[in-house]
Amino acid sequence: MLRRKLLQLSLIPLALAAPLPGQRSKRKTKVEIRGDQFFINGKVTYGGRRYQGMKIEGLLMNSRVVQGIFDDANPETRKRWAYPDTNAWDAERNTREFLAAMPEWKKNGLLGFTINFQGGSPEGYSKAQPWVTGGFNADGSLKPDYVARMKKILDRADELGMVAIVGYFYFGQDEKLKDETAVKAAVSNATNWLLDEGYTNILVEVANETNVKAYDHDIIKADRIHELIAQVKGMKRGSRRLLAGTSYGGGTPAASSVVKVSDFLLLHGNGADDPSRILKMIQTSRAAEGYRPMPVLINEDDHFRFNEPENHLHTALTQYVSWGYFDPGANNYKDGYQCPPVQWGINTERKKEFFAKLKEITGA
Repeated sequence: MLRRKLLQLSLIPLALAAPLPGQRSKRKTKVEIRGDQFFINGKVTYGGRRYQGMKIEGLLMNSRVVQGIFDDANPETRKRWAYPDTNAWDAERNTREFLAAMPEWKKNGLLGFTINFQGGSPEGYSKAQPWVTGGFNADGSLKPDYVARMKKILDRADELGMVAIVGYFYFGQDEKLKDETAVKAAVSNATNWLLDEGYTNILVEVANETNVKAYDHDIIKADRIHELIAQVKGMKRGSRRLLAGTSYGGGTPAASSVVKVSDFLLLHGNGADDPSRILKMIQTSRAAEGYRPMPVLINEDDHFRFNEPENHLHTALTQYVSWGYFDPGANNYKDGYQCPPVQWGINTERKKEFFAKLKEITGA
């Protein structure tokens, strides 16, 4: 009898240690906004850092790597993404190789990255987009396989102390949602999942380039996108909610309706290679009605010239704006960070130049 009681007692700590159903382990990384600065785990990013007299402390240097959970359900286009060594596309391999590259990005000073439930064009810049990709079903429900891959990436970001800018909609795939009700359901389902998982290292980019005319649903377009940003912000777990905003197409400043409701501003530098255009975009956004001290991030820019004294990156820094590297690739769009099969490592001269400059700027 005594032996049986001792055995029962010895099992109690194990039972208490096991997580309850639905209980999430405590997250390691928490992003906060204080004024126009980012803080991670209570400490300002790049603490005390200056570069060529410019304040770097409080910025969030980032990269657009939206295809980390990419897949294609269209058999006619799926073969385009085949790996050269296997002659087949493999969505799980894509995510595994993404995960393997993340520590090296962080080592070189990258604190943020953009990943999107609906991805981006897998051919760099495309007018027709016949592929079927993205993590939402037609009714706005989440696809389990996409969610599983997203979880792996966000979990790894949490472990590494990185911030994920999680996008919901992309204009090449939003038409896969059947109507406005489905769009709102997708926002609710994605936001609920992020909250239920307990992530505290997330910035939400509700739509990639909201002003692009290719969006099919009016509520995702520039005149109404503030409604979806407010929807995200209104969803809570206790006092916890997600920080949210949206991005604009290259060179377009943020509109007042978005400035008023957003926690941060997302801008893009695509288009003409012209630092003065970037300067004007930033200054016009900050002059919009409703602006108050808040972080401004460029989270997509496909212009480089990192070793020249005047470029888009340098111009952003002069304005105390975080900058985001977007590399669509140079070799038929196949060696950047956009077009599957993506090589997620720092494996080209352009990538090496960016990460070297990033390390120099941040003192990583």
